[in-house]
Amino acid sequence: MAEEYLDVVDENNLVIGREERGIIHRTGQWHRGVHIFLFTPERKLLVQQRSLQQLSPNMLDCSVSEHLKAGESYPSAARRGLWEELGIAQISLKQILQFKMNYGPNDNIISTLYEGTVDREKIIIDSNEVSRIMYYSLPQLEELSARGEASFSRWLLQLLLWYWGKPSDIQIISKQQESK
Repeated sequence: MAEEYLDVVDENNLVIGREERGIIHRTGQWHRGVHIFLFTPERKLLVQQRSLQQLSPNMLDCSVSEHLKAGESYPSAARRGLWEELGIAQISLKQILQFKMNYGPNDNIISTLYEGTVDREKIIIDSNEVSRIMYYSLPQLEELSARGEASFSRWLLQLLLWYWGKPSDIQIISKQQESK
């Protein structure tokens, strides 16, 4: 399979080149990502458990997390991720936050976080990407984190810390709404 190409960006999110994903992650170049938090009408967050084939296997993750492919926009990557990971084709998303963060060794990403409302009945998970999905309220996730009862991906934990109003490693570029 051909290596996936991503846009390389500077710290201001301006595209300065393209490179293979593996090289970007080995060299620590800035690139782009997208995350989606899907809530039920009762404000339970859809959290996925990453498959064994993914980075951070078996850890809890956002409803959707994706890298942007070279030339792809944030909204397009969000729609692609919804389809690939959860089988969702049509959903209204609201941009909440754009931020930059170090996701791990040599993994520097400028990401956009979106929120949407999910219909549990319309989800079809891709088992290559997702082991299973669960629904938690934000207080339930905070309790799981505080008690160390679940393994969270670094990015999910940092986004949740931001939601909870606690210090996080997220460097906010822009916020689209004041209330969470």
